[in-house]
Amino acid sequence: MNTEPHNNRTLWIAFAANMGIAVSKFVAAALTGSSAMLTEGVHSVVDSSNQLLLLWGRKASRRPPDKLHPFGYGREIYFWSFVVAVLVFALGAGVSVYEGIIHIADPEPAVSPIIAYGVLLVAFLLEGGSTLEAFKDFNQAKGKLGWVQAIIQSKDPPGFIVLLENGAAMVGILAAAIGLGVSQITGDPRYDGMASIVIGCILGFTAALLAYESKALLIGEAADPELVTAIHEMVERRDGVTSVGEVLTVHSAPDQITAMLSVDFEDHISARDVERLVCDIELECERRFPIIRRLYIRPRSAADQCRTEEGAALI
Repeated sequence: MNTEPHNNRTLWIAFAANMGIAVSKFVAAALTGSSAMLTEGVHSVVDSSNQLLLLWGRKASRRPPDKLHPFGYGREIYFWSFVVAVLVFALGAGVSVYEGIIHIADPEPAVSPIIAYGVLLVAFLLEGGSTLEAFKDFNQAKGKLGWVQAIIQSKDPPGFIVLLENGAAMVGILAAAIGLGVSQITGDPRYDGMASIVIGCILGFTAALLAYESKALLIGEAADPELVTAIHEMVERRDGVTSVGEVLTVHSAPDQITAMLSVDFEDHISARDVERLVCDIELECERRFPIIRRLYIRPRSAADQCRTEEGAALI
């Protein structure tokens, strides 16, 4: 899985698509006087704020470290990704279910079929274009990993948030078209409300998945196992190193990793040699793994090894 963060092009495309959909709904509301269509327009404008929050998160995450935040602001992107997931649940799923219940309890006369299907067509085309761009970016980043595994291992939330959110939106548009069609065939506008509830459930499931993945990154996820293994092997093959204990890593941002190693050095080498060896390891790590921004090496004594082995035996 490529850990380099995506550029902002996909986010701007998603933002433009949502604004285009909002405009089409506002035009339909003006032509028909439909309060439901007006509400949907406002809903689409609110959806556009998700991309703006992600854009802000990426910008804020690139601020340099300072005294209050010596490890930088990388996790800003994880925080705002979690906020977006909550908004999708509260404003996307919640409003859709609420509107569905209202339309079932108090059915509103159907909007002109031509205008309604026109709005759905515009929405489908715009969402489809945005989803295709997100698909291309994520497909390139995931490499040989499967889609589910790539989403789980991804360290760049905006990449999979746009993809999943747009994918859910396209499924929701199809559900809305089916609900509208059944309402016209049966003459019962309540099916339109039922479709809205189905859309809310789809968005709710998507939001729960986004929140789960964003929360895991916000708490702190380790680097990919392949990178951890490579660091372990790089240090262990060094002359003067007896063994490597723990290799602890944590993502501070999609492209920022802090690594901490416990290393057992040969007993006969001097402290000056250990310092030189640590410096060489840091330089090689910086050259081979630029994503690792900080590397901390702790000399590991025989006593430490014994305590580790005793702890493992107790478990």
